[in-house]
Amino acid sequence: MGERLNTIRRKFEPLLRRIFHVYFLLVRGMTLGVRAVVLDAENRVFLVRHSYVSGWYLPGGGVDFGETMAHALRRELKEEGDIDLIGDAVLHGIFLNSHVSRRDHVAVYVVRQFSQDRLPAPNHEIVECGFFAITALPEGTTPGTRLRIAEVLGGTPLIATWR
Repeated sequence: MGERLNTIRRKFEPLLRRIFHVYFLLVRGMTLGVRAVVLDAENRVFLVRHSYVSGWYLPGGGVDFGETMAHALRRELKEEGDIDLIGDAVLHGIFLNSHVSRRDHVAVYVVRQFSQDRLPAPNHEIVECGFFAITALPEGTTPGTRLRIAEVLGGTPLIATWR
């Protein structure tokens, strides 16, 4: 009897796994994004200003289905800042972003090894971007962005929420 149950389980396991994944997506679905504290040789931080929301932010965005966080980070940096990673990005932390949703999380990386030929021209998504000294962040830099910069460069303790 035990062998017969194992055979049935093995046969239906892929289907059962899919059913459980759909169920957990519906009851415990979570969204995931990535952002980067990109620092140049002078410890200036790269920030972007979007067309669809006010304020200055760390570059980044959502992780697509089937995409790794590392790939999403590379894609977003290229799209928003024409930045190519030439070294490893270091995970700074994963934060609950309850301003967006109680199920939204953001992985923040620190990037120090990159190349960028020039600042990209404004486009339909990013209307302005640039490197800023941490003592001269642009007006409208969001509280969450300021907090992550302070954690990375100022040594303040990590706070688990985006704020």
